[in-house]
Amino acid sequence: MNSSSSRSLFGGTIFLGAFLLFQVQPLIAKQILPWFGGTAAVWTVCMLFFQVALLAGYAWAHWLSKQSKTSQLVMHLALLALSLAALPIAPAEIWKLRGAEDPVPRILGLLASTIGLPYLGLASASPLLQSWFVRVSGGTPWRFFALSNAGSLLGLITYPVLIEPWLTNRQQVWLWTATYALFVLLTAAIAWNTRNAEAPPATSPATQAAAFNRPLCVALAALPTALLLAVTSHLTENIAAIPFLWVLPLALYLLSFILCFESGRWYRRWFWMPLAALALPVIAFAIAQNPRISEPGTGDLRTALIVFPAAAFALFMTCHGELAARRPAASGLTSFYLTLAGGGALGGGLIAILAPAVSNGLYDLPVTVTLAAGLLVWTLWSAIPSKTETRLALLTLAAGLAAGFCYVVARDTWHAVSFARVLVRNFYGALIVYDDRSPGDLGPVRVLRHGAIEHGAQFQREQNQNLPTTYYSHNSGVGLALDSLMPQGPLRVGVVGLGAGTLFAYGRKGDRYSAYEINPAMLNLAASQFTFMSESPAAREIALGDARLSLERQTPRNFDLLALDAFSGDAIPVHLLTREAFALYWRHLKPHGVLAVHVSNKYLSLAPIVDLAAREAGKDARLFTFDGIARSAESSSDWVLVTSQPGFFQLPLLRESARPITRIPDLKPWTDDYSNLFRILR
Repeated sequence: MNSSSSRSLFGGTIFLGAFLLFQVQPLIAKQILPWFGGTAAVWTVCMLFFQVALLAGYAWAHWLSKQSKTSQLVMHLALLALSLAALPIAPAEIWKLRGAEDPVPRILGLLASTIGLPYLGLASASPLLQSWFVRVSGGTPWRFFALSNAGSLLGLITYPVLIEPWLTNRQQVWLWTATYALFVLLTAAIAWNTRNAEAPPATSPATQAAAFNRPLCVALAALPTALLLAVTSHLTENIAAIPFLWVLPLALYLLSFILCFESGRWYRRWFWMPLAALALPVIAFAIAQNPRISEPGTGDLRTALIVFPAAAFALFMTCHGELAARRPAASGLTSFYLTLAGGGALGGGLIAILAPAVSNGLYDLPVTVTLAAGLLVWTLWSAIPSKTETRLALLTLAAGLAAGFCYVVARDTWHAVSFARVLVRNFYGALIVYDDRSPGDLGPVRVLRHGAIEHGAQFQREQNQNLPTTYYSHNSGVGLALDSLMPQGPLRVGVVGLGAGTLFAYGRKGDRYSAYEINPAMLNLAASQFTFMSESPAAREIALGDARLSLERQTPRNFDLLALDAFSGDAIPVHLLTREAFALYWRHLKPHGVLAVHVSNKYLSLAPIVDLAAREAGKDARLFTFDGIARSAESSSDWVLVTSQPGFFQLPLLRESARPITRIPDLKPWTDDYSNLFRILR
């Protein structure tokens, strides 16, 4: 094989492997998202697995590079052949949650059993094939690293744009599986064509080896990964856990790798280092714009999608540019990649495992930008020659600015949480309870928040404590529905998503209220910090676990009304809005029962999805919009009521508020196998 065709085969295989490596990430994460509550933490745990698996792949490549040529070929091809036995990459339902157990071990076990071996084969491809290329050609491999990241970037950005909107989950799995088989064949072809190749004299320079500072390189690899997860968590926690918001920060992360390792012309310390220093206060300011640490720093989607990713990109470029400047000679290639993967796994572990275990709130982003300030000083210190006269003065100034910045971040973070009565964090996010004593018509209010979303509020004056508030007031769609049904006699009411338990305020003696809540911390706060449940005259029962799984296990409950109010970020999890989910709701409602779906959302138009499901079932749906009354703690809300009860929308309380739902042309029903969020973006 001539040099040109050899380079093309190596490059094409490395590119394809990287493409598959990063396309499988949102593909598998989206498929298992419904099994674990649709929460933003599912992606964070998946990212931890991907980082650790990448480290394992790089370690495999590094170990193999020390073996004989024949041993390398035989053992790696054996690994790839074994990985084919794990196909197709369809997750088994035995990994679904059964109750309130910890989801993290199940997610990690599911990923390991489903994509573990194929992922290991893909993760080891880039460093191993580059080392083979150096062995047979003596050329410089670093542009293959840029090519690999270009493949990764393409794999990411094509998923939410070309794959997710047009293919079902099953079709995605089989397309990926077939393409992976092609990758294995290409790798086998390289192994066959290079089995007898002899290495020419090495031509790659070794002058950079002295610049390789392993501890600093680990830190420079760890910080961008931690920042990537912190920014992604901040966005998905407060907007929605959707692939697009996973892909955007990760695409910028990969783009910085491409630019920095493609050549030295993209990274210039004099430009990117000051820009990174400027990015730190920009992120801190965006967080501090809101006085509550659990709320997003920007209230507008466009602003959030510009400020946080742009600032993070400046830090990505600086860290990865400094890494590229410190890469060793080609002989140290696999060791260098192993260092990068080790740093990435460390950064992922800090955010996915350590942060939730040791903190009671979402401090990930403030802590990460604080660590970034120290890392910039360390990097600058190592980059300036020790004999430079200005080194001490420059470093003293940089350290002083970093210390001042850290103080401001710490102060703002303390101000953001010091008002709280309770701060709780677990896999499902950060919850905060605080008392709002600002003047109002009915006195001070105790508030429960999850991210940007208020999950309930209760007046503290005894005479007002049983008044339903926020999205559940008497003027809301669900409030109007309950008040309209009460004359029919005792009611059986189901509530998906407990919050503070506000809907229990409607309960009367003889009624029965059943709540479904996935987050045990939410249940504890509703019981200990609020009295809606404890003071309700209605009989009550709580099912802890994912609502769909709980409803699937139960016999029909004959609900008069079922309220769907489970939110992950600012949106109902997709798996609660599919055709299969609605069929489950109809099974648990009385023949003329009412489904109330809370569709308030700044970014997504969810009402047409509910309307489409209603029409498929031969039911009527109407939208109820309420603008809110701040002085009485009544929030603006959008509810869709669905029923087949004749004349229901002509009842006195409902007649004037009911509105037809604007339909989206060619909108397809969502199923467990298909959903498309781009079609309902506002």
